[in-house]
Amino acid sequence: MSDPGNTPDPRDPQARAEFDEQYGIDRHVEDPTLHEPVLIVMLTGWIDAAGAAAAAMDQLRRACESTPILSFDDDRYVDFRARRPTMELRDGLNTNLDWATIEMRSGRSPDGRDVLFLVGPEPDMAWRRFSRAVALLAVEFGVTQMVSLGAYPFAAPHTRPARLSVSSPSIEMLAAVSFARSSVDVPAGMAGVLEHAMHAQKIPALGIWAQVPHYVSAMEYPAASVALLDGLDEVTGISIDALGLRAEVDAQRARLDRMIADKPENEAMLRQLEELHDLAPTEDEDSDDVEELELRSGDEIAQEIQEFFRDQP
Repeated sequence: MSDPGNTPDPRDPQARAEFDEQYGIDRHVEDPTLHEPVLIVMLTGWIDAAGAAAAAMDQLRRACESTPILSFDDDRYVDFRARRPTMELRDGLNTNLDWATIEMRSGRSPDGRDVLFLVGPEPDMAWRRFSRAVALLAVEFGVTQMVSLGAYPFAAPHTRPARLSVSSPSIEMLAAVSFARSSVDVPAGMAGVLEHAMHAQKIPALGIWAQVPHYVSAMEYPAASVALLDGLDEVTGISIDALGLRAEVDAQRARLDRMIADKPENEAMLRQLEELHDLAPTEDEDSDDVEELELRSGDEIAQEIQEFFRDQP
């Protein structure tokens, strides 16, 4: 009998059944036709300022016309007290329950590259089991690279292109990209755990993170989503137009500029953010200047901007 903890042999139905039972996998497509796919990960529940990574992933899934090939056992990985299903109530009639589901989807980029997507909520439990399952599935499907997407608030001005930072357990992967690099101890998300699980299977893995101006992190910020898509293109060669999203960048920039111009004190703070941004070639999260500026500007600018957008039609 085969070891279900190893990658299942696609030609052995019993081995695959044992593997799926052990890891709680429900396959919707038994043998997806894939050629050296890239795995793109965006699991909700951890840091995604302005929903930038989720918006980028939505664009990718639609452009690649993705369809689900498997899902993970919700009762095994999801705590529904923390992620309660949404009840659709219509005139008192309980019409449907929408459950959070972690799934893997397959698609093809506009230039013909096979792509896998891992989407849904982060698992609430059994992280080691889940990450091992994903890594073994990646081996089974012939994944050549994993890239995760994320976004975090940072003391950055909206008048500059959104910067990207990177994380990876591979020195070679870090050397291959031009993104900023941080030195900081922070709680890890599942994407970071998957980086190590992939690395253990000799699959190159990295995370791409967009910096979102902290004063707009509670609203949509398409510039960060576009930066993530461009970063993904640089790393993998997967490129999509996302013309609608790109058009929103200039429109939002104009709205923010108008709002800032109405408040001289906010304009002065914006100039300081620009100076700090232009002086620093890479991020410095421990900078006393940045921390002081965040304390003086974050709440004030954020409140003004949110009130401005609430007043718009």
